[in-house]
Amino acid sequence: MPEPFHSKGAVFISYGSQDAVAAGRICEALQATGIEVWLDQTELRGGDSWDSTIKKQILDCALFLPVISAQTNARIEGYFRREWNLATRRQLDMAHDAAFLVPVVIDDTRESDARVPEEFLRAQWTRLPGGETPPAFVHQVRQLLGGDGAPVRTRATATREIESSARKATGGRGNHRVRALGLALIVLLLVLGAGTFWYYQSAHEPHVATFAPPPHSVAVLAFANMSGDGDEEYFSDGLSEEILQSLAQIADLQVAARTSSFSFKGTAVDVPTVEQTQCRCSARRQRAPVWRPCACYSAADKRSDRISHLVAKLRP
Repeated sequence: MPEPFHSKGAVFISYGSQDAVAAGRICEALQATGIEVWLDQTELRGGDSWDSTIKKQILDCALFLPVISAQTNARIEGYFRREWNLATRRQLDMAHDAAFLVPVVIDDTRESDARVPEEFLRAQWTRLPGGETPPAFVHQVRQLLGGDGAPVRTRATATREIESSARKATGGRGNHRVRALGLALIVLLLVLGAGTFWYYQSAHEPHVATFAPPPHSVAVLAFANMSGDGDEEYFSDGLSEEILQSLAQIADLQVAARTSSFSFKGTAVDVPTVEQTQCRCSARRQRAPVWRPCACYSAADKRSDRISHLVAKLRP
């Protein structure tokens, strides 16, 4: 036997014919706790007397529970839509925060895709897959009917509760100013800490001695072995090394080391590309070697006469 329950009215369940099973499950769960439910289960609907009865129940019920699903969404016409429209017209005479519409979704239909009256979207929706009704939903309905003396919770009241909680969290203007001052102090401390760290790092960085390279630099690239005989490779390399060593004897000429200049051996690069490459000049070792652009010439380059002119100009 269900416990005695004195509600302010009944619950009207509106559904499409394809959702009769799910609507029946919801009805049974509510009735099991003593809630009065109006659920029309007649297969043949029609007639003035039957239509008047439905209208009267919608006008007299305490809660209107529309069952929404993919089936109702697919139907552009049906008696359940007349019931939905009657319920929304009745709500026009109610207070804006009155709990009357309790939409229920029995599948994965989304609110944004549901073909329902606009008033349904303003109410709090509940998902009951297949009509399975948990005790929590039954308890919610009892609250809305006033059986537990609990306040009615709708989307409007939920929004007001959130705003009230936000105001309590801020604590008024006075607390807001205190929080702003504290935030500014934290930012100031972070800036000072970053500045101190930078100063400490820069003070302990090793000082690299600056190196002023001579105004003239040259790189001797490897000769290309055009004989086709790999055994003659040493001959072309020897010529390049001989020129490199001869140029290195000139005091005012910075000559790139063999390791740097021979790195281009076997690669198809032109002289302008090599000239823009950062050649590490190591013929005359410094305490802190630096990288600088070098004017690079190949011993096999057609402009080799520029080397001869430069060497002759730099000789004492």
